[in-house]
Amino acid sequence: MYFLTEEEKQKLVRGLLPKSRQSEVVEDLRGWNWNQPPLEPIYEQRLGLFEIAGKYCPTGRDLYLRKVEGIGVKWNQAMIRGSIFHNTLAELLIRAKKLTYLHGVNGLSKIIKELEVPSFKALQKWQEGIEESFYQQLKEKIELLWSFECNRLVFRIQDLLAKQPYINEDSLVNMAIPITVEHKLDGSFLGLSPHLSADALNFSEPMILDLKFGKPRDFHKLTTTGYALVMESVYSFPVTIGAIIYPEFKEERLVIKRDFHLIDDELRQWFIEERDEKMRMVSEGIDPGVAENCYQDCPYYKECH
Repeated sequence: MYFLTEEEKQKLVRGLLPKSRQSEVVEDLRGWNWNQPPLEPIYEQRLGLFEIAGKYCPTGRDLYLRKVEGIGVKWNQAMIRGSIFHNTLAELLIRAKKLTYLHGVNGLSKIIKELEVPSFKALQKWQEGIEESFYQQLKEKIELLWSFECNRLVFRIQDLLAKQPYINEDSLVNMAIPITVEHKLDGSFLGLSPHLSADALNFSEPMILDLKFGKPRDFHKLTTTGYALVMESVYSFPVTIGAIIYPEFKEERLVIKRDFHLIDDELRQWFIEERDEKMRMVSEGIDPGVAENCYQDCPYYKECH
């Protein structure tokens, strides 16, 4: 899921990377300048990155109801599905790393045998809270998702073992699976939560990766932009490329689209404006009102209507 095809690697190396070097980001909008405007937080209120970047509610009233009115969110099917798929993929990558360290470079057959068995741990947590038909539907998709990513992991390991006869376990893991899942970041410098969790970071291909199980939205780029700013504030090196991954289940197939983009001045300014507006709303208890075009799957639809 997080691994690029050869065509996408060429697009990254020959397209986006050169463009990212040519298009200079305004210095004031680099995350390492968190201690001065416009990045310096105006309010003391800390928000999660998803609370700033998630513009599913056009007015942001979902955030007001949760943070100011104290109304808890009731998870809908889309939220449950996304959480389960995210956790399942993270578990698969972690298991692949563990098995490689456990069995070593000469234990490929054991790695494959144990890796091929899908895990339903993320799904089982919801077994008592969702309908049986929905549970079975998710189980089938987990099997498809696991099989797809497992095959790609095995190929990468096999390919490296064939090329590098003297490779050790640590090098194999870092070269075949150069992904850190649920990477923890401290967003305090930018007025965000100190316990942020990025879907995935790929340090061998310098970019922010974000996984979305749903329809593409223009504001999804706010998530990659926010994480780029946070990484710059913590590590003080430039992060200028984002990739949003959109998997789609089509019967027994998995179709994947990736939206590569430069994290430019416009996106950075948009994120900062969203942050300041939502911090003000929560800090001053301002009700932004009900949106004109609410979607009925919104977990706060009943509270607003």
